[in-house]
Amino acid sequence: MLGLPSIPAFCLRPRDLRRGAVLTMAFLAAVGAGAYTGCWDREEGAAVDAAPAGAPTAEGPHEAGTADRDAVARAVAEAVAEGKSGKKAAQEVVSRSGDRWGTVYDQGEYAAFAEGLDGHWTGVGVWAGRAPDGMIKVDKVQPGSPAARAGLRAGDRLLSVDGHAVTGLAVPDVIALLRGDAGTPVVLNLSRDGADLTETVRREQLKTEPVTVRQRPDGVTVIKVASFTRGSGDRVKAAVKAAPPGEGVVLDLRGNPGGLVTEAVTTASAFLDGGLVATYDVRGDQRVLYAAEGGDTSRPLVALVDGGTMSAAELVAGALQDRGRAVAVGSRTFGKGSVQMPTELPDGSVAELTVGTYRTPAGRSLDGGGITPDVPAGERVEERAVTVLGGLGVGP
Repeated sequence: MLGLPSIPAFCLRPRDLRRGAVLTMAFLAAVGAGAYTGCWDREEGAAVDAAPAGAPTAEGPHEAGTADRDAVARAVAEAVAEGKSGKKAAQEVVSRSGDRWGTVYDQGEYAAFAEGLDGHWTGVGVWAGRAPDGMIKVDKVQPGSPAARAGLRAGDRLLSVDGHAVTGLAVPDVIALLRGDAGTPVVLNLSRDGADLTETVRREQLKTEPVTVRQRPDGVTVIKVASFTRGSGDRVKAAVKAAPPGEGVVLDLRGNPGGLVTEAVTTASAFLDGGLVATYDVRGDQRVLYAAEGGDTSRPLVALVDGGTMSAAELVAGALQDRGRAVAVGSRTFGKGSVQMPTELPDGSVAELTVGTYRTPAGRSLDGGGITPDVPAGERVEERAVTVLGGLGVGP
C-alpha cells in the first residue's frame, strides 16, 4: 500500500529496494487473500488490502510511534546469525517501539503483495477487519470468488486458518496464513450467529476492475473508483473526456481503501490544471505532490465519500475539496494520514516503519480526522449528489 487501512501519505521507495520511486497509499487489506495486498490497519476499520510490501504507505487514524531502522536491522542480523527467524525478531522490535502501523514482510509475502498493484492477486476473495472484541470479521466477499461460492458472508467471524487460531493476531500474520499458491486449499473455521462453521476453500487468481463508468438517464456520468491500482488514473481521465459536454460528473470514492499515490494524483489531475495535490513529510523532510496541467476545470463535479474512503482516496477528495473543484457529499472519511516507508532488512525481509504524515492543499492533516463532507448525506447519496449538481447548473 496511503495501510495504509489503511495512506498514504506517501514516501519514496528506498533505493535499496528498487530504483525509481514508487508512491503508494495503503489499501484495506483482504484477509484471506482478498484484494490487493500490503499493509493493514491493525486496530481500526477493515484489514487492509494494501500496496505491496516495499511500497510506501500511510496509515491512521491514530498518532503512531516509529521503530528505529538501525535497531530493526541489527535485531534481524543477530537473529539470523543465531539461526532464528529474522522476521520474528523484526516484528518484536517494531511491536516494542509503539509503531502502530509498522509491518514486517518476508520475501514471499513481498512478492505476492506486489501483484496487487495490477489489480490481480491470489486468494479466496474476502475483505476483513478487526471487530471491537479483537476478532477478525469478514467485511465484504467478492462476488464469484472462492469465498462467495463457499457461502462466506459479511459479518462472519474468522476463528482459525488451517488450524491456526487468528483471534488477537495482527492482520499481516492472518494474511500470511491465508496466502498460498493458486489451487491450494485453505481450511477456514468461522463463527456465524453463534454457530461454528468450517469451510475448505481453494485459492484462485483473482482480479478486480478498479474503475467503472455508467451514464445516468439524466446525463450525469458516474465514475466509481474502487481502488487506485495501476492504470486507474488514466481510466478516470478517459471517462471524463468521454462524458457528454456540459454535463456533470459524480466521482464515487465510497469504500475506496486507497492504492498507488501516483494513480491518485493522476485522478486528481483529471479535474485540475496543475497545482498542489498534497504535501507530506518523511522524518521532517517536506515533499510536495502536484497535479498535471490540462485537466477539466469547468465541468461540475461532486465527490462521494464515506467511512470506507481512505488513504489515496482521501488524498483525492481532500485536494478537490480544498481547491474548490468538487463538492464532497456523504459522510466523514476514515482518516488515514501517517506515512510508512519500507526498508530492506539483512535477511531480505522488508519492514515498513512510520516516518511522517501528509496534508491536503489547505494544510489539513487527515490522520484521525478524515474529510468532512460539504453536504452530509446518509441514504440515497447518489440522488443527493445529482441534486447538488443541479444547483451547480447541470442535471435535471
